[in-house]
Amino acid sequence: MTGTSIIAIAAAIAAFTGIGAGVGISLATGKAVEAIARQPEAAGSIRTSLLLGAALAEATAIYGLVVALVLVFLKMG
Repeated sequence: MTGTSIIAIAAAIAAFTGIGAGVGISLATGKAVEAIARQPEAAGSIRTSLLLGAALAEATAIYGLVVALVLVFLKMG
């Protein structure tokens, strides 16, 4: 394997963090909807926790994208 192919594989693996974030956010949203359906009076605190968790998951996905782009562009430069 050449160095370029190893970099491409590493970038692809780093880009997969977006899939994990998407699955995580979808599971959290589903559980939040269930929780609000069971206890409507707690909707405010559930929504706050959901948004905080979703923001952290998206940040992880963005970090993975940045790492993938850095890997690709460092090899090209």
